[in-house]
Amino acid sequence: MESACRNFVALIVFAIVPCAFAAELPKEGSFDYTACWSGTSSTIVFSKTHTARSFEQTGTIQSNPPGGLFDKDTFRCIGMSASFAGKNTGTSVCESIDRDGDKRLSYFSAAEGKVTRETVAGTGKYDGMVLSATVQPLGPFPLIKEGTFQDCNRQTGTYKMK
Repeated sequence: MESACRNFVALIVFAIVPCAFAAELPKEGSFDYTACWSGTSSTIVFSKTHTARSFEQTGTIQSNPPGGLFDKDTFRCIGMSASFAGKNTGTSVCESIDRDGDKRLSYFSAAEGKVTRETVAGTGKYDGMVLSATVQPLGPFPLIKEGTFQDCNRQTGTYKMK
């Protein structure tokens, strides 16, 4: 369950795409960044085949190269995942904010190893943004304290404005 939960959390954070430009964004473009996060979780281990986990995490993004699109944005996510007799599911809602105060809200769901992302809303420059991304996991990292987790990933992709 722990590795399935870590993978779900990694897939969720991988797809969060906040931005940090004061100027108006071009109608379409690309991005490349590294996101790192940490969080806390609470787990129910009912049996070897039935578990559930809730989590909250916060993190930061650094663009590659520094100073580019999405640089120095922050995010937070809350969610839950479950494993019932080998079937893993999960959901999460993530909010991101840039240095200008513009925000994005995303909803993620996972089932049968597939993660679906929906951009729910955006404010300011993110109003109407649609994203496509590829994620390269960089962790997981060792557990430092029971009930916590830390991880990073690299995400590359494109965006378009409606």
